[in-house]
Amino acid sequence: MAPERRAVLHRRVRLIVAATIGYNLVEAGVALAAGVQASSAALVGLGLDSLIEVASAAAVAWQFTRRDPERWERATVRAVAISFFALAAYVTVDAVRALAGVAEPERSMLGIAVAALSLLVMPVLAWVELRTGRELGSRSVQADAKQLLLCVYLSGTVLVGLVANAAWGWVWADSVAALVVAALAVREGVEAWRGEVESALGVLGDMEDEGAGQPGEQQSAGHAGLG
Repeated sequence: MAPERRAVLHRRVRLIVAATIGYNLVEAGVALAAGVQASSAALVGLGLDSLIEVASAAAVAWQFTRRDPERWERATVRAVAISFFALAAYVTVDAVRALAGVAEPERSMLGIAVAALSLLVMPVLAWVELRTGRELGSRSVQADAKQLLLCVYLSGTVLVGLVANAAWGWVWADSVAALVVAALAVREGVEAWRGEVESALGVLGDMEDEGAGQPGEQQSAGHAGLG
């Protein structure tokens, strides 16, 4: 790769990381505040996931200031994995308490708004970061894009639960959505610990492969391990 092109891609990574950190800090604050106010385990889980997104993006930003970025990939991704396990444990306990009637979630229009906004913003950031990471051959950038797509899945799940509660009074829907969040967090934590880059990115990766017209080459890059 020409040095000029590599420099352009490095600048793009820094811009994506900056946008990711900025947006997720705002999303985390709003989701956590709305979640605590409405006693919504799903919203609190979404807010905590946003903080994990910030940590992941910050790790990539820091990594790209190192002379040997590849050296730090395994330790960084394992730290993110531990964060996912902690998220899953907290959300599960909160959801079970809600199902047991200890804390009944209330309607949250603010929560619905922030979850819906994430469904618009996160796919764009994930798609651009995935293309950039694949062109650079950077597994850590691709792994960070995977975290962004997980946020899309979580936002969709949370949105369904919040809308069901607001429209039909299904208070249990929030807890069910929270348990789905916890299950996805465990899966992603396990895969990050093992050093696997692509799982939740499968759908997005297939779409990008079709657009590029090189499915074999692109998928082999996506499935490379972090070890």
